[in-house]
Amino acid sequence: MSHADDRPTRSGASDSEAPLADLQAFAVELRRMNGEINRMAHGFAANQHLHPTDVSALGAILDATSPLTPGALRDHLGLTSGAVTACLDRLERAGHIRRARESADRRVVHVYYEPSARTVARDYFMPLAEATARARARFSDSELSTVLRFLAAMNEELAELPPTRR
Repeated sequence: MSHADDRPTRSGASDSEAPLADLQAFAVELRRMNGEINRMAHGFAANQHLHPTDVSALGAILDATSPLTPGALRDHLGLTSGAVTACLDRLERAGHIRRARESADRRVVHVYYEPSARTVARDYFMPLAEATARARARFSDSELSTVLRFLAAMNEELAELPPTRR
């Protein structure tokens, strides 16, 4: 298996010919990846007749380690309570989620991703999964471990930033 350093980049130069990665290079590549993922998410939103924010909500619901409440989703997305309610109403009408009151406190609502909707999303995003598999195949397990650690550290740092700066 060849090393990622020997592979040509999109510009045609190999990584070994490129200057050392600096902050600007990271910023460019992170923006490019964010743009490509947003392009796919917006396509899914259009395909499902949803708003792009609805797709962000679906991602948060899917990635949550336990059922989300509308309040937790509001905090995660940085939306108002009314905007989250409208988003959940659209997602529920479209069959992507269900809301359930299952705790002793009947005021608490949990949001669940519907299994049939997971299948729809999985089918739509299969090209992304396949592209990820192709990209991963270019790197050793050790390199992938480093990349994963970097992405996790980036997400931790970003989560600590305030939503706006004045």
